[in-house]
Amino acid sequence: MSEDSNNMTRRRFLRYTASMAAMAGVSSILPTYAFAGFNQREVLRPLGPDNIIDLAIGRMSHKIDGKQGEAIGINGSVPGPLIRLQEGQDVMLRVTNKLDETTSIHWHGILLPFQMDGVPGVSFDGIAPGETFEYRYPVRQNGTYWYHSHSGLQEQLGHYGPLVIDPAEGDPVEYDRDYPVVLSDWTFEDPYKVLAHSVKQEGYYNYQKRTIGEFFKDVKHEGFGDAVKDYLSFGKMRMSATDLLDVTGATYTYLMNGRGPEANWNALFKKGEKVRLRFINASAGTTAFDVRIPGLEMTVVQADGQNVEPVPVEEFRIGIAETYDVIVEPKEKKPYTIFAESLDRSGYARGTLAPREGMSADVPKLRPRPRRSMRDMGMAMDMDSMDMESDDMESMDHDKMDHGGMDMPQSRRKPVKHGPGKHGPGAAAIAQNQFDRLNEPGIGLGNDGRKVLVYNDLRSLRPNKDKRDAQREVELHLTGNMERYMWTFDGKKFHEVDGPIEFKHNERLRLTLVNDTMMEHPIHLHGMWMELENGNGPYNPRQHTLLVQPAQRISALITPRDKGRWAFHCHILYHMERGMFRVVQVADEDGSIYGQDYS
Repeated sequence: MSEDSNNMTRRRFLRYTASMAAMAGVSSILPTYAFAGFNQREVLRPLGPDNIIDLAIGRMSHKIDGKQGEAIGINGSVPGPLIRLQEGQDVMLRVTNKLDETTSIHWHGILLPFQMDGVPGVSFDGIAPGETFEYRYPVRQNGTYWYHSHSGLQEQLGHYGPLVIDPAEGDPVEYDRDYPVVLSDWTFEDPYKVLAHSVKQEGYYNYQKRTIGEFFKDVKHEGFGDAVKDYLSFGKMRMSATDLLDVTGATYTYLMNGRGPEANWNALFKKGEKVRLRFINASAGTTAFDVRIPGLEMTVVQADGQNVEPVPVEEFRIGIAETYDVIVEPKEKKPYTIFAESLDRSGYARGTLAPREGMSADVPKLRPRPRRSMRDMGMAMDMDSMDMESDDMESMDHDKMDHGGMDMPQSRRKPVKHGPGKHGPGAAAIAQNQFDRLNEPGIGLGNDGRKVLVYNDLRSLRPNKDKRDAQREVELHLTGNMERYMWTFDGKKFHEVDGPIEFKHNERLRLTLVNDTMMEHPIHLHGMWMELENGNGPYNPRQHTLLVQPAQRISALITPRDKGRWAFHCHILYHMERGMFRVVQVADEDGSIYGQDYS
């Protein structure tokens, strides 16, 4: 695309303002019901001279599509209330624990003093039953974020909610209405039983395993020898090619703003309006969603709370803990289905963008479930011997893929620390071929003609402050053993490592992640941005969570500005619980972890 075209696109979707007066003018024209429809709850904003918000965490009944369950709610709702903050404020969020167990709230993606980060055992002790904890921090960013428990498996029971921070100097994105769209997975089973099932039996919730009929179909497409080789290879890995998600629609109901598909959450619009949809994947299990609105183009304007140059798409995959803001402009006065299909096609969440309450549109059929390929196992492939109609060909851009994984920048291939030589018993396999998959939409996407968002599409709207080259590199491998349901970094569970990963205060480093497993892992680093190295230099997008595909090698530049102890983990709750968790310590040369740099 030419520079002129880029400028035209930017002018169409963005406006730049420079004063609080401009911001006040924008706010005054937004309808008072701009956030209506989010479970009919009012937005929580800081009150009084101390900017206080009160939250209470407790047990509650929660009905999903007519079936009653027990949840952990915040202020009596699942998800918790929409918290609306203003950049530049100092806020106090008073959280009262009405449970009979310790709880916590982590402010996902928020830069704050580490003592306020909300991770028991890392940054504080947790909130004991009956106690109130005061989270105090300066709000020094804006965008779409969320909050959730970091205690046990409480997140799976509904302990999460959306958080939106308005910019201090006006929003560069034009819109008339604004809705959070919180996607999540819900089970009526006890989450600890769900975890126990996965530990005792590999693929316990996988009801979509390959059949004899599918084997003969593979023989027809690939030949008997190649088909048998494929099946034997997966058997050696002790995995199935259809092991897409650990926990599936066999037990999950997929929710949109706390409602099941039958409840049909509504977001209202008037013809010709620009509607901002703030998608948040608050799933606890393993659910990545593929999101589309049939009949409407979506323009991605923000990723992980950070503004990006507008990207028109028809579909995007959102991993656990990621957020994407999109603008849609309905041209007709009719309903549109907001459709979020699970990666494994075992279910979906849905709502309706409509001109009036109670309307619905056609709900798309679930697409056939995809399956893993030899490439996902980290194996190089003979492209000439493969049938172009094979499922192995899904989600590959053949003009841009790096065969064998050796044409990526040298900086992404040079292990410096935590490298492959340190794999332990928690690693069932090592990806012999590692791929730069930033231009791939992911398994099961990109083969039906739709424009799908890829990481290479993301370009920060403003340049990053630190333009230094990396001074050193930290390499970590994402490892696991599906049969034993062990999930680790470099083959070791959290309790097996000697100490934290050491980052130096204000250094410039490269974090390289290599996925040696055959599953996607959403990797979240607390307390600092990861500037994804996707070829945009100073405009590389800032991420708090990276969805790392199987056999992928991915890197990000980091400047650890805030000292302290920060959690670093896979955001699949069950993977974190089973060991895929580390602590990053940011300290001065003398080892001090106290004192913040808010520049």
